Amino acid sequence: MPPHKGGWPEERPGRGPEACKAQSVWAFLNAGKGSHRRCLGKGMRWVFPIIGHMGICTSTGIIRDFAGPYYVSEDNMAFGKPVKYWKLDPSKVHAGRPNAWDTAVHEASEEYKHRMHNLCCDNCHSHVALALNLMRYNNSSHWNMVKVCFFCLIYGKYVSVGAFVKTWLPFVLLLGIIVTTAFIFNLR
Repeated sequence: MPPHKGGWPEERPGRGPEACKAQSVWAFLNAGKGSHRRCLGKGMRWVFPIIGHMGICTSTGIIRDFAGPYYVSEDNMAFGKPVKYWKLDPSKVHAGRPNAWDTAVHEASEEYKHRMHNLCCDNCHSHVALALNLMRYNNSSHWNMVKVCFFCLIYGKYVSVGAFVKTWLPFVLLLGIIVTTAFIFNLR
């Protein structure tokens, strides 16, 4: 088995590059250069644990993600290794051309190499949605960033128990502090 450049998910026993084929992947918004970016990302994660960064894999397991203005990374996600994945079914591709999956991921990536990144309306989720539209995934060309985010939230699986805990524990602790503080001030 050839080594996987991005380092994920082969560190989990029995999960090599084949495990990453045909899926959408999700990572925290908690990394980046500069302490202000790390702080902002962690704060976002604590308050909104469902907000994250998304990419889509090729049929060989290479992750492509719209990482910033005019840049689509290859197997080096902008915010670190994926913590969650949504397994997609290649049999649901209805593009009617050879190698439709990889062609759609490539075309979406090439398109996004010419786009400015916009946090609210044209972002990594939109890149994944365009790839799904181009391949007519699930016989639909109506994928958008909200639908992709929702499907990843509902159908996505965490890569490990630790990834689940890292996603939700800070939010639960913060919520507990807020509820406890509100309860204490209401008793006075």
